[in-house]
Amino acid sequence: MPGSAQLSQTLKQATGVLATRGEGVLLYDEDGRRYLDFTAGIGVTSTGHCHPRVVEAAQRQVGTLIHAQYTTVMHRPLLTLVQRLGEVLPAGLDRLFFANSGSEAVEAALRLSRQATGRPNVIVFHGGFHGRTVAAASLTTSGTKFRSGFSPLMAGVHVAPFPDPTHFGWPVEQATDFALAQLDYVLQTLTTPADTAAFVVEPVLGEGGYVPGNERFFAGLRERADRYGILLVIDEVQTGVGRTGKFWGGMHFNADPDILITAKGLASGFPLSGIAASAELMAKAWPGSQGGTYGANAVACSAAVATLDVIRDEGLVDNAAQRGAQLRAALQLVADKHDAITDVRGLGLMIGCEFRDAEGKPDPVTAAAAQQEAARRGLLLLTCGAWGQVVRFIPALVVSGDQIEEAAGIWADTVNSVVAH
Repeated sequence: MPGSAQLSQTLKQATGVLATRGEGVLLYDEDGRRYLDFTAGIGVTSTGHCHPRVVEAAQRQVGTLIHAQYTTVMHRPLLTLVQRLGEVLPAGLDRLFFANSGSEAVEAALRLSRQATGRPNVIVFHGGFHGRTVAAASLTTSGTKFRSGFSPLMAGVHVAPFPDPTHFGWPVEQATDFALAQLDYVLQTLTTPADTAAFVVEPVLGEGGYVPGNERFFAGLRERADRYGILLVIDEVQTGVGRTGKFWGGMHFNADPDILITAKGLASGFPLSGIAASAELMAKAWPGSQGGTYGANAVACSAAVATLDVIRDEGLVDNAAQRGAQLRAALQLVADKHDAITDVRGLGLMIGCEFRDAEGKPDPVTAAAAQQEAARRGLLLLTCGAWGQVVRFIPALVVSGDQIEEAAGIWADTVNSVVAH
């Protein structure tokens, strides 16, 4: 029958909101109800919904040139974006390749790593999320839902521990000792360094539960990478572009990537991703191995340039650090009153609250109930973690102190309601 099509029933909606309009950190539904959006499209709308400068840049570009396929012709927004990213990328990363999604960028980094080193294997870290396409899902260990049901996955992937003190129940130093020792064991027993192209790692586990790494762990990765000729690939899809209170999440730990992956917040909601590497490394990609029809779309590039301008001109990286500290302190006050919340962690505006039951086991039921109740009260949140036991707070970088205070108040009432019942 005509008009009988519906969305896939497998898609799971985190909220029941039918959004019609967005402004900054606010969303409005068809009835005009206002919501504080602390999801930011899963960390995408870095400058908030419909920032006037991003809107103007995109509208202007739509009226002049929408699609100029960048292996066919060049366009000015792309060249400007390359120049602007050169101002904020880590030193030495001076060559860029663009795609559309985080998964595509992860696969481009994987392809470059294997071609540049001539080695087949990669090591990822337990709890990492790198995407849903076959190769990216093969690198993902944050949950079985991302990788089950379409085996066989890509070969050549080995998993080492991430230094997650909450999961292990250890101090961070002990967790780091264990993670580095086990990495050495993986290199001794599963993939010799001569077969290992890259370490692929997030500065903060995203879907894995908002668990930050630490400086000694990343120093250990860098030292081993240098010793064995392995490439260090830092996945900044969620942590990059100011999210953590520094422009790149790895900057908290002096991480020194050979390849950096970016997406999500780069273009304030327009699909755009990319990888950055040195000229020497990028030159080792095989001819014809990089491309794509929609990569570096002119409208997305224009939005990305405007995004970078707004982040710079409005001091949004500093705002993320300041508002993040305010939010974390407020969330900790709530956690201090409820044994059900066992940890508040994260960097900048990337903070998770972990729920565990009376036996200390992950409690996804209470986390989901809190997330749903918060939405009913006008605060949109998401969950993450292997069991879905973590509620995550990721507002746009433009969030104000008053909005943080309002969200914290809703959260306090939400937890009081959910835990009491």
